[in-house]
Amino acid sequence: MAAAATRRAASSLASRCLLARPAASPAAVPSALRRADGARGLLPGLLQRFGTAAAAEEPISPSVQVGETQLLINGKFVDAASGKTFPTVDPRTGEVIARVAEGDAEDVDRAVVAARKAFDEGPWPRMTAYERSRILLRFADLIEKHNDDIAALETWDNGKPYEQAAHIEVPMLVRLMRYYAGWTDKIHGLIVPADGPHHVQVLHEPIGVVGQIIPWNFPLLMYGWKVGPALACGNTIVLKTAEQTPLSALYVSKLLHEAGLPEGVLNIVSGFGPTAGAALASHMDVDKIAFTGSTDTGKVILELSARSNLKPVTLELGGKSPFIVMDDADIDQAVELAHFALFFNQGQCCCAGSRTFVHERVYDEFVEKSKARALKRVVGDPFRKGVEQGPQIDDEQFKKILRYIKSGVDSGATLVTGGDKLGDKGYYIQPTIFSDVQDGMKIAQEEIFGPVQSIFKFNETPENVKTRDN
Repeated sequence: MAAAATRRAASSLASRCLLARPAASPAAVPSALRRADGARGLLPGLLQRFGTAAAAEEPISPSVQVGETQLLINGKFVDAASGKTFPTVDPRTGEVIARVAEGDAEDVDRAVVAARKAFDEGPWPRMTAYERSRILLRFADLIEKHNDDIAALETWDNGKPYEQAAHIEVPMLVRLMRYYAGWTDKIHGLIVPADGPHHVQVLHEPIGVVGQIIPWNFPLLMYGWKVGPALACGNTIVLKTAEQTPLSALYVSKLLHEAGLPEGVLNIVSGFGPTAGAALASHMDVDKIAFTGSTDTGKVILELSARSNLKPVTLELGGKSPFIVMDDADIDQAVELAHFALFFNQGQCCCAGSRTFVHERVYDEFVEKSKARALKRVVGDPFRKGVEQGPQIDDEQFKKILRYIKSGVDSGATLVTGGDKLGDKGYYIQPTIFSDVQDGMKIAQEEIFGPVQSIFKFNETPENVKTRDN
């Protein structure tokens, strides 16, 4: 329940960020990203009507420098035991940004040993709640201070628009850390009245060494949602980053140690699922696993955790959420909201409104206006001002989305607009809309995780209501 409440609070925060600019003066933005009218907020870029065009110019060079590329174990940045590295790639171009240490089972074990020692012998679980809170608050201040560099690194490694990273996601990470800092001294026990001469008392204690595996679509926010509550409660952590996006987590973790986090409390292993991820899930000295990612991988995590020491598991997996438009809706507003619900973050959201159900009486109007909105969507270099949609994360996801688009065409859905790659460089895909989508189609049943909107027609028969709730 606490996790759900946190997610709802964060969602509410995102909505407020989209609807109003903060009162405080924001940090400076690189000149290439400033709007002509001086505005910084994300909302103008979302609601103005743009023309779809990949940036023809050479990609903008990020001002931030890549810092840490090694594993973080016991408070120090170190090479992988094997000496191996792997490339992290700029999705705008497909070119290598940096080579990052490739952790495997041996490195996971080193990290778990450090986390176990920090939990059993170190100061973190034994600190007062106030002391833990102060470190998290200092961490939030440092993130805020380095907002622009963190956002630039996130955009460079992930491909999301800089305006989204700088004005929504990094400030939300700051807010999350302050939120969790506030919880450290508010986790109370309970005395339960009981019949007879009994004293029934409930105590809350940290669980121990927590393994965490985060995805590539929201690296910073997923870092915050995983690391923040675990630290607030006094746990120690071994975190595996997504192999596509390791850089921002390493950057902010260095800031966390500058804020005063003791050695061994947070350890980061960059690497791949079958090696580092599997080793973490099956490790006998990890007390809990928290994973966000695909449903198929979640099943593997659950099985490995059960087969090892039956550790508790928290899973946040894929989705295929409905967005429902009734016949009395404001169609213009509904089109805009449905557009945002699907295309935000290049469509790479587990909670995307990926099934758009529209009442038959307004269906044709909705489809035509959705097409017009998609054609005006700005796709291009995410560092360029006004861009709404950057590239997909990598070549694998890029090709997967194109296969889904082909499947939609082959299965008889109507391709309203889009349907192909955009430009000759990088992993850009045209904003794509299908109409006349039927329930049995692959694009209706499976999570695409890309800028592909499927629009269904419905009436209010019981069978249609059941389909919408599937």
